[in-house]
Amino acid sequence: MASRNETRVTQFILLGLSSNPYLQIVFFVLFLVMYLLTLTGNLLILTTIYVEPHLHTPMYFFLSHLSFLDLSFSTVTVPRALVHFLWPRYTISFNDCMAQLFFFHLIGGTECFHLILMAYDRYVAICNPLRYTTIMNTRVCLLLVFFTWVGGFIHGFWQAFPTTQLSFCGSNEVNHFFCDSHPLSLLACSRTFVSETVDMANSGTLTLGCFLVLFISYTYIISTVLKINSAEGRQKAFSTCASHLLVVSLFFGPCVFIYMRPSVTFEADKMVSVFYAIVTPWLNPFIYTLRNEKVRKSMKKLGGKKVSFLDTHIN
Repeated sequence: MASRNETRVTQFILLGLSSNPYLQIVFFVLFLVMYLLTLTGNLLILTTIYVEPHLHTPMYFFLSHLSFLDLSFSTVTVPRALVHFLWPRYTISFNDCMAQLFFFHLIGGTECFHLILMAYDRYVAICNPLRYTTIMNTRVCLLLVFFTWVGGFIHGFWQAFPTTQLSFCGSNEVNHFFCDSHPLSLLACSRTFVSETVDMANSGTLTLGCFLVLFISYTYIISTVLKINSAEGRQKAFSTCASHLLVVSLFFGPCVFIYMRPSVTFEADKMVSVFYAIVTPWLNPFIYTLRNEKVRKSMKKLGGKKVSFLDTHIN
């Protein structure tokens, strides 16, 4: 039992990815470059979809929301991680740590539900093409996005709240590059059975539930596509789903590894966290722009407008 005179922890030190000062600099440069590319790519997609009227459709509306989520997902963890890479003993307060934990899972949970929403959009477009515009009208799209945030909030709350109830009175060094429930629970002085059970049940239910819904949705989609007589029609239908399937694989693969595994080392845990918190939001804009002809053409058109605007004002 912990002694009553032990000082309660009011701040934490994030140990990052390595204690080697040279590797810390390498990680700083890599994280900074990838974060800047993430910001640039996702902001470019958001701007292009907002500016181009022919992209004002449900599919691209959901794509723009995904870009916003990816941008926010990285912003929750990367800026503070960059600070810690340069100043390893830099601290984060208890409240800021809990806030980071909450927002990380809020946005992660919202993105999980949003990927289901994008799968539903493709299901309606392919399985009910004649009713697509009626079913996926503006009001319905906004309502569906709102509910993804509600689901994300519930997930974030049940990840963060049990951790806030733990007592921290020993070591304050978190073996991670951001505040997450599992590494924090290892520092707790109080019993962690309830918080760890809620954590695994919450994350496991979300991951497994979303995966099953996506699997069922794409079973119907693939079944419908295979019934299309035209080879060109089948290829076009599959191409609209390929990017989404790749993003789903990148998002859920690391999540399943982290939250559904019996045990992994801290090093493996942190590397997988880097993948889904930083690499995936960086890759998503490339996946959608490289595979989507409309987005590519709109970006080129947007670039032409900017050049024209500058030429007019310079001359």
